[in-house]
Amino acid sequence: MHILLIEDDINAASYVIKGLKESGHVVDHASDGEEGMELSLTLKFDVIIIDRMLPKLDGLSLIKKIRDQKINTPILILSALGDVDEKVLGLKAGADDYLAKPFSFSELLAR
Repeated sequence: MHILLIEDDINAASYVIKGLKESGHVVDHASDGEEGMELSLTLKFDVIIIDRMLPKLDGLSLIKKIRDQKINTPILILSALGDVDEKVLGLKAGADDYLAKPFSFSELLAR
């Protein structure tokens, strides 16, 4: 699968990228919401993984903009904001799934 990871925390991004590549996936990485939006508009991805708290354009606004462009690529939110209300906000914004940090990498792969 070709995956877009939009994550500003370099340590978290490195961990996810390494694990996804070791599992056979191709990963593009954006470190802020604006860069993530540009990549999501110009390239085709099988899945987009988005952090909620991003510089330049936050994750929820990014998801809404992606969906406004009629991009139906599955979106997984990967965020430290893990209470139920935050998850509901993410899903209502247009995400397909939500995984709270810290997380098990095997669960990320399963989702």
